[in-house]
Amino acid sequence: MKNRSCLLYCLLCSVIAQNAFAQLSYMPASMKDTAFWQEYHEAYRVGKSAAENEIRSIAVDDASNVWVATAEGIYMKKQDAFEWTDVISGNDKGPAYAVITDDAHAVWLGTWNGVYVFQNNTLLKVPGTRGPVAALCAAGKELYAFGPEGLWVYSQNRFIKKDYVIARSIRDAVADAGNGVWITSDVGIYHIANNNIRHFIDTGTLISAYAKGLAFDSKQRLWVGGLGGISILQNNSKVQTLQPADGVPSIYVNCVERSPDDAMWAGTDVGIVRYAPDGSHTLRFGRRWLLDDKVTDIAFDQEGNAWIATPKGVSAIKRKKMTLAQKQDFFYDIMMKRHIREPWIAGPARLKDPEDVSNWQPEDDDNDGEFTASYLAMECFRYAATQSKDAKEKAKKAFTFLKLLQTITGTDGFFARTIVPAGWGNNVHDPNRKYTERELAEELVKEPRFKPVENRWRKSKDGKWLWKGDTSSDEWCGHMMSYYFYYELVADAKEKKIVAEHVARLVDHLISHNFNMVDIDGTHTRWSVWSPDQLNRDPEWLPDRYQNSMELLTFLKLAYHMTGNAKYQEHYLRLIREEHYLENMAKVPEQNPAFFIYFDVILQSYLYPVLTGCEKDPELLAFYEKHLDNWMGKRKNDKSPLINFLYCYARNKKVELTPSVAFLTDTPLDLVNWRFDHSKREDVKMVHEPVLDDLQVDALPPAGIRTAVRWDKNPWSAINGYPDMEREPVFWLLPYWMGKYLKMID
Repeated sequence: MKNRSCLLYCLLCSVIAQNAFAQLSYMPASMKDTAFWQEYHEAYRVGKSAAENEIRSIAVDDASNVWVATAEGIYMKKQDAFEWTDVISGNDKGPAYAVITDDAHAVWLGTWNGVYVFQNNTLLKVPGTRGPVAALCAAGKELYAFGPEGLWVYSQNRFIKKDYVIARSIRDAVADAGNGVWITSDVGIYHIANNNIRHFIDTGTLISAYAKGLAFDSKQRLWVGGLGGISILQNNSKVQTLQPADGVPSIYVNCVERSPDDAMWAGTDVGIVRYAPDGSHTLRFGRRWLLDDKVTDIAFDQEGNAWIATPKGVSAIKRKKMTLAQKQDFFYDIMMKRHIREPWIAGPARLKDPEDVSNWQPEDDDNDGEFTASYLAMECFRYAATQSKDAKEKAKKAFTFLKLLQTITGTDGFFARTIVPAGWGNNVHDPNRKYTERELAEELVKEPRFKPVENRWRKSKDGKWLWKGDTSSDEWCGHMMSYYFYYELVADAKEKKIVAEHVARLVDHLISHNFNMVDIDGTHTRWSVWSPDQLNRDPEWLPDRYQNSMELLTFLKLAYHMTGNAKYQEHYLRLIREEHYLENMAKVPEQNPAFFIYFDVILQSYLYPVLTGCEKDPELLAFYEKHLDNWMGKRKNDKSPLINFLYCYARNKKVELTPSVAFLTDTPLDLVNWRFDHSKREDVKMVHEPVLDDLQVDALPPAGIRTAVRWDKNPWSAINGYPDMEREPVFWLLPYWMGKYLKMID
């Protein structure tokens, strides 16, 4: 037997070695939790009508009051207020186009019938212009007004018309260091200085002649945004361009502005791209960050907050200093307030209005068991890192719920997906239903493995709960992972015995039913199949052969680890020797692309710590470790803190910390499941990798521009998110506390 095991081990290791293992970065091994700028979004709608919220221009005065020019008129919001004041009323009220401030703390307003100035709490209409004024510019002691009827310069309390021959389609203007003025138009850009005019239109200067917004960077280079991207000029010549290949999400660039920290913000039809002085760039788009993806203007207040004009209102992207520990406090508070329901289930909160998270209802989910298991694992690591009595008590509550999922069914070891109060009735996902013969025929043709479950929900014997059957293999993986961590990190001797008995009961159920999970209807559930009769001998189960072989080995090994009962080890070794389950598992990293789904990656990450932590045979342990290293080489580009820290735990290493902390830092405070549609972006390509049947992007979106994370979702997905719910923050809290426990986050 020893020689056979050694031969098998060598064979499998050679199979794994054929796959190139990407070199993991081993530094830094730990990071100090220092404060960073945490961004967040606040939405401000000016009024109820579309015209009131169609913002064309925005400015912030020296008192941090926000001014906007809209399709309806001019409005002002005082600092720390949410209400907007109508600045111009009566017959003069009407469309407005421009608003700026000058060095004398005056606010200038360009409207349909001329220019107004607000200074010393007084609003005056300034004479001299004719028709609408579309753009304004303060240049030293001069102030320019531009419109379809001409160009005017302010002098002695009125505007004086200038006979400059320039385009009438003026879109924006900015003063240079010499008090000259640069102007964008639909036919190129102009420079006016000392009564001289220069016109730039050729492609040696601009990407295209259709220019809209412009601003100077900290090096006094002129950034011109317009059709095609951004042209960067120095000494009147184009020295650089920024287009979709350089991170611009849309060829329609509407405005450019420099922030107080010298980043250049460009507003496009698909959000804002920001270029730091070091050349790196970040993108903010989607409803999480903006009321509308089309950005028409940008202004900054004295604290560095950005005020953004969109066709649907004003978005403020604000920031505050936080540490990861403070962010943990923030998320944990939300977790306890809105995401724990009786009898201690971690799950989402259903929102009536995504803009009002205070108005929510508890929500059931198919994977309540699995995600409560993730919550249990989080509390285990919180306890292990802090010895917090509160963490231990809550971990016990979560375990007690998971255990209840089994006892509530009244079976020998079958457990439910979730439970809800009996009073919910049919207000649940997948309510009980009947299938007609025709409906069943349709489903069976699409998927011969389909199982029609008409009675998913059943009432508990005490009448208090409804429990949901047809439990999946996903639930098993989550449960077993959490039982392992609870057993190893939290449970005392008495509790260890309870956990071991519970795990044994579940695994005994599989053994007595030929390694399948059998529902109370006497047949296996749709997904919980591990029998070699199906995995090895039924072609329809080939897609699950490798993954499910790995799962069953894990379940048996965990039961043996906790109980010491030799029967679990005997079944484990028999499946390896006679049914080739280890050889099946060896092919997990090479899953056929037709069968690969991203959720399997997360389930695999749950299993590795159990296998490496429970296996004592040095040859089998070496196989699992090599298998894990090979797997991790393929998962490195996911930059997932959950995957990274589970790997570190399982291999006793400290790697991939930088991308893990980057995710934890960049994750927004907003947990609403806002929709993100990356297919609108021109700076990424739509691909079908790594999941063949998903539309994905070729560049992994950072946490800030993904829908609210659940680790079962493909992070490369191009379109995802439904804002009818707020996600539970376990996805962030679990890797954070793992990082703390591993002493990788100080």
